[in-house]
Amino acid sequence: MTVCSHFALCVDPYRWHLPADASAHGPALDRHLLLNLWIALGLAILAHIVLIAGTVVRKRGPEPPNRHTGRIEYLPLIAFSLVFLWLAVRAERLWAGTRYTGASPEAMQVEVTGMQFVWTFRYPGGDATFGRTSPELVDAAAGNPLGIDPADPHGADDVVTSELVLPAGREVDLRLRAQDVIHGFAIPELRVKQNAVPGQTIHIHLTPTVPGTYAILCTQLCGLGHYRMNSNLRVLAPTDFAAWRNAREQVVSR
Repeated sequence: MTVCSHFALCVDPYRWHLPADASAHGPALDRHLLLNLWIALGLAILAHIVLIAGTVVRKRGPEPPNRHTGRIEYLPLIAFSLVFLWLAVRAERLWAGTRYTGASPEAMQVEVTGMQFVWTFRYPGGDATFGRTSPELVDAAAGNPLGIDPADPHGADDVVTSELVLPAGREVDLRLRAQDVIHGFAIPELRVKQNAVPGQTIHIHLTPTVPGTYAILCTQLCGLGHYRMNSNLRVLAPTDFAAWRNAREQVVSR
C-alpha cells in the first residue's frame, strides 16, 4: 500500500515511512540508514540493561574495589569507536559514488542553478556544449535568467526550463550552481541533497529509475522567500523524454 501526497512524496507505511526509492543508488542508502537505526536501537537497549544491572548491584551493597574496573571501562569505548568508524567509512563510500566519483562519459549533462527564489535548469542543444554565461548578462525580465552570452554560438541552442525533466534509466550529471546565496538542492525520492554554492560548480550524478513527478526542495534558509523555492522533477520514459526534448529544441530554434 502506497500513500501519496500532492507533493508527490510517496511513502510506504509498512516500510519505515521513507520516501519511495526512485533512483538506482537509493536502496543502498536506505540500507545504510536502517543499519544505523538498528545499531542505535541496540545500543539504547544495551545502555538500559547496564543501568538496570548497575542499580540492582548497588542495592545489594557496595562491592570491594577492583583495580581492573578502570581497564574494563575502556573496552566498550573502543568497541563503540570502531563501530562508528566503520559506519562513517561506509557512508563516505556511498556518498562518494554520487558526489566525488565522476559520472560516465555517456551521462546526460544538465545544469541546475539556484537563485532567490527559483530553480532554473539548462540543457545543452544539439552541439552538446553549454553556452558561456556572465553575471553581467543576467536579466530574468528579458528572458535571460542565467546570463547566457548571445555572442557565444554554443548558447544559441541551449534549452532553459523551470522544471527538471529526466529520462528513466539513464545516468545524469547535474552541475549545481548558485547566483546569489547558498541553496540546498534536494530530491528526497532520488536520495539527493547537495548545496549549490556561489562561485562553484558542483557535480553530482544519479540514475532515475521510476517515472513520476517529484518535488525539488531548497534545504537552506536562503531568504524571506525560501518557503516558495521549490520545483518539480518529471521522470519520463525514454521515448517520452525524447519527444519532450525535441519539442523544446524546436521552440528554441524559432
